Amino acid sequence: MQRVMFMHPGDFTPVCTTELGQAALHEEEFTKRGTKLCGFSCNDSNSHKNWIKDIEVVTGGEVKFPLFCDPTRDAAVELGILDKTNKDAKGLPLTVRSVYILKPDKTIALMMTYPASTGRNFNEIIRVLDSLQLTAKKSVATPVDWKQGDDVIVNFPLSNAEADEKFGKGGYRIVQVPSEAGKVLAKNYMRYANTAA
Repeated sequence: MQRVMFMHPGDFTPVCTTELGQAALHEEEFTKRGTKLCGFSCNDSNSHKNWIKDIEVVTGGEVKFPLFCDPTRDAAVELGILDKTNKDAKGLPLTVRSVYILKPDKTIALMMTYPASTGRNFNEIIRVLDSLQLTAKKSVATPVDWKQGDDVIVNFPLSNAEADEKFGKGGYRIVQVPSEAGKVLAKNYMRYANTAA
């Protein structure tokens, strides 16, 4: 099971309020992908409980996933996720606004960090999650702007002979690029296959 963890500078902040609401509204999409959600900020559980009420009113999203509490900032210090340039009213550093996608073995597969002024794009987070899950199972990579159903790139380490074994002869297409013109190669670098391959 993968996990998506959202780091938030603090409760009752407007951008984070919209983000957690959006996460709640997309929770079913994450669940379909076998992925659990978790929020994190340097606030206590009472703060989180009150904030959740605001999130529901503002966004219509009901936050059912856990929100990690770290009012002492011990976990944030240990994880190295404090932003010394972004401080609360007491002058204490807040957590960075990052998204972490954790693999089933709990190692980091992806980290995206956003400035405090910019909300996260949940369609992008789900797109990346889809890519990570697909590429973990198949010998492919996903090209720019890829989404489910689009063609994928045959993994670069595979030779053409290995690609024939994985995808079947004619199961992928080679793009004829100028740098490879007139050469007989064991491995062409621009090869596409259908996602279902």
